[in-house]
Amino acid sequence: MKEIIENSLEKAISYSEYRVLVKNLLDEGKSTGPNQSDDLLNYSLLNDKRMKRLDKTIKISENTAAKLKEIKEPQTWLVLTEGWCGDAAQNLPVINKIAEENSNIQLKLVLRDENLELMDEFLTNGGRSIPKLIALNKNNEVIDTWGPRPVIATKMVADYKAKHGSLDADFKKDLQVWYNKNKGEDVQENLISFLK
Repeated sequence: MKEIIENSLEKAISYSEYRVLVKNLLDEGKSTGPNQSDDLLNYSLLNDKRMKRLDKTIKISENTAAKLKEIKEPQTWLVLTEGWCGDAAQNLPVINKIAEENSNIQLKLVLRDENLELMDEFLTNGGRSIPKLIALNKNNEVIDTWGPRPVIATKMVADYKAKHGSLDADFKKDLQVWYNKNKGEDVQENLISFLK
């Protein structure tokens, strides 16, 4: 697994490079990933707007800032993502703001569909759910993982699937409303719980 992680790190890009990549693809009428469709393009356009807004509005709590000061050893947060993913659009700006708070945290992103070997090492309930954050120590050993969404949102998804069998457009809309009201607070709480 270490070799897979190191190969992915070599291809990884920064958050700002990711934002430029997504924007450039959108300018060409494309989404990230090998599969292209009108739906994926429309999700990507919507997510680009969400991320722009969140990049400007996300605030790091005092509790998160205090916990981040405790990180004295370098670590890398390697995140699997795609531009069309609604959960990624809501969570990546928060993850980026958290990483910016401490120079010992280096945030690196890779596209899931170009890194399936890595993705398959970090499945969620057997699925390739993203975003998936893999926290690595200075030796590129896994400290912990997080994703694809905060605990409360994960419970919302599980409860809805148990009742309805699958997620539909109405649920996805409700989930986005929850994200908007939550303003990244749960992501911060979840992530600081595993900071070392």
